[in-house]
Amino acid sequence: MSTPDAEPSPGQRLAGLRFAFGTLTVFPVRVERWDRAAGGRAMLAAPLVGLLVGALAGAVGALLCWRAGPLLGAVAAVALPAVLTRGLHLDGLADVADGLGSGKPAEDALRIMKQSDIGPFGVLTLVLLMAGQIAVLAQQFGHSAGRGLLAALTAGAAGRCALLWGCREQVPAARPGGLGAMVAATVSTRAALAVTVLTAGAVALAGRHPRYALALILGQLVAVVLLRRCVRRFGGITGDVLGALVETAAMAALAALALGP
Repeated sequence: MSTPDAEPSPGQRLAGLRFAFGTLTVFPVRVERWDRAAGGRAMLAAPLVGLLVGALAGAVGALLCWRAGPLLGAVAAVALPAVLTRGLHLDGLADVADGLGSGKPAEDALRIMKQSDIGPFGVLTLVLLMAGQIAVLAQQFGHSAGRGLLAALTAGAAGRCALLWGCREQVPAARPGGLGAMVAATVSTRAALAVTVLTAGAVALAGRHPRYALALILGQLVAVVLLRRCVRRFGGITGDVLGALVETAAMAALAALALGP
């Protein structure tokens, strides 16, 4: 499997950016290229999507925190990313929870994940995850509206950085077809590391404190643990696995901020 060109043209970079925003958000962006090269560049651009989604969520949360208190601000900061992504990553997390929780062989587990309904493992996972995100963000908004905004920004960036690690060249697709197969093994480890470091630096600079960078990095470590579990269990990644990585990394980053100074 090949990775994207080392020196893409401006047009190729733009196609990757369109791919990223067109597939990862509800923004009305026309995807002009649907191929593995564009998919790989889209994954490299995914942290930009996360920064924008996180900033919007944090800004709305901060406004509501100022007017109605930290809890409502936290609910808004969790709800808005779900709306802006069509619940794509939450759906993937629920499906992966059902697949892992089924205890069935890989082929059967993958079939369970493709079903349109959500099982008990998926429901429980979604409830606990969203409750945890709201609790942490309420705590951060309780410190200040600005700190809550930065927490939402960090979570958004951490979640999309996890896509880089899920699409590394060493990680296969679990099945042919779908978004997972399109972007599997399209990102080099070197590129994943470089973009993650740049994104960590960006959130640290925005927050004027290293805790935001450390939280983002911790989010990647936790996501990689889940990734390894999914690869062993399913034989590779799917679009659902990538969604689960996003939500897991975001929650881990928030937990790190909650436990920090």
